[in-house]
Amino acid sequence: MPIRFLPMPTDVAHHYQAGGSDAYGLAPERRISDGDGVPCRHCLREVAAGEPYLTLAHRPFPALQPYAETGPIFLHAEACDAHPASAELPPMLTSRDYIVRGYSADDRIVYGTGAVVPTGEIPERAAALLARPDVAYLHIRSARNNCYQCRVERA
Repeated sequence: MPIRFLPMPTDVAHHYQAGGSDAYGLAPERRISDGDGVPCRHCLREVAAGEPYLTLAHRPFPALQPYAETGPIFLHAEACDAHPASAELPPMLTSRDYIVRGYSADDRIVYGTGAVVPTGEIPERAAALLARPDVAYLHIRSARNNCYQCRVERA
């Protein structure tokens, strides 16, 4: 099953970078990166030391509903290029493992799909889950804090 890792949509990133409200109606917080553990959800790279970034509440779902998780993410404060859709692991996925979880076409968690997966095994796990007809897409989330990282779809 061919897969592709996708960043936050550019229009959403630009909204936040222009000072638009986050999922809680708040302005994003602006900080300066120390270069350690600040992954941008748009370019899917780490924010380099000394660069400004935003911390904000993000809900990567089209509407409110019981499974529409909202949580903190980081984003370059200035416009950055979107990571191209690719089957390659995004460069920001540097932790030893992540949660990989499947969602249905109506944006509900598909029970039994969520697991903590070693980073190098994510593409194989993602392909297996996306081969299932009940799984429309996946989220990659932090295994420690459950923070949204990126989306995975069929290529």
